[in-house]
Amino acid sequence: MLVKKLFFITILLSSVFASAQQKVKSAAADLKQQQKAERREKINQLIKQEEEGALIYQKQSAFGVKFNTDAWSIFYERGKYKTITKTNLWWLELGERKHPKEEKVPTLSASQGFLIISSYIYGKQNNFYYLKAGLGKQTLIGGKGNKNGVAVSAIYGGGFSAGLLKPYYLEIQNPVTNTKEQIKYNSNDNLFLDPTIILGKGSFGKGFNEINFVPGVHARAALRFDYGRYNEVLSAMEVGVNAEYYTKVMPILLLNKENKLFFNAYISLVFGKRK
Repeated sequence: MLVKKLFFITILLSSVFASAQQKVKSAAADLKQQQKAERREKINQLIKQEEEGALIYQKQSAFGVKFNTDAWSIFYERGKYKTITKTNLWWLELGERKHPKEEKVPTLSASQGFLIISSYIYGKQNNFYYLKAGLGKQTLIGGKGNKNGVAVSAIYGGGFSAGLLKPYYLEIQNPVTNTKEQIKYNSNDNLFLDPTIILGKGSFGKGFNEINFVPGVHARAALRFDYGRYNEVLSAMEVGVNAEYYTKVMPILLLNKENKLFFNAYISLVFGKRK
């Protein structure tokens, strides 16, 4: 009798467990179908918004690379939607600026039976790096006419700029000691400007512990062409100009005028997302 009861209870529990398991699977399938439907509806809404020429979102984040007329930079950007045409922006940018008259000079030298090919920039006194932090606005000029269209926005703003001057080192064959040395420019250093003893540029890491910080400000104005397929994707090309002013002259290349004020133009590629 006890065995029959246990058998009956086992069958009952198995049936209840199987039923519960089936309900869980069914609920999971329903949830998956609901999520797919919500995703389709979201995409349909995004397409509709683009057909109406609107860029509607809450926040956006982006990164990109700038090809400047005087070197390069990389940046990170955040934006917060204010109105259908206005977005508040802030950004961080890290890059290098080069003097327009810089020219690489090739060199050949022998070491332990090997021929070493190198190069250096004659008269270069400092590598000029910068870190910029800024605030600005993005204003929609023209929305996307259809899902394959391009949205055009104006971007403008400015902020703080940190100029970083890193001494530029050369490797030379010292004519007095007949040994190889890495030297930087000093005001009365004739060795630095003697091309007959220069073997090439110094190692990249040399001089980072001697960086000189110079504060400044910057301004930026640009047009951004956003060709992303949906509003949740940011894919754009930007064309613009920069202006920077520093509190001291920024010596880059010897025998040339030193400046506090710098201008450049740029083209950048921008990638990011919106939500």
